[in-house]
Amino acid sequence: MNIFVSGLNYSISSEELTEVFAAFGEVASAKVIMDKATGRSRGFGFVEMPQDDEGRSAISQLDQSDVKGRKISVKEAEERAPRTFSNDRPRNNNFQRREGGFKPRFNRDGGNRGGGGYQRDEY
Repeated sequence: MNIFVSGLNYSISSEELTEVFAAFGEVASAKVIMDKATGRSRGFGFVEMPQDDEGRSAISQLDQSDVKGRKISVKEAEERAPRTFSNDRPRNNNFQRREGGFKPRFNRDGGNRGGGGYQRDEY
């Protein structure tokens, strides 16, 4: 059973999270999710317990409990929805698709369209 844990104290480690859930049964893995840019905890994590009954017991007893000074929320993890991307539009909305490639939507240099700055081009 895969369990989602949120509201974690930012100083908690994956090992400490394992210890919290080990009181309810065998823990296959526990991971606190870290921010890639800062290296700091994002305040949530996942715990995997091989026995579903032990996992449900942990969820019911740990949900809204206090761990290291913070009230945590514990629930069964949901499957992640597949990410879809549409290739028929550009990612950056400052560009419009035109024949021959992308063309800026805004006239940044002022050019011959009167005035300067970020005036909208008329196409």
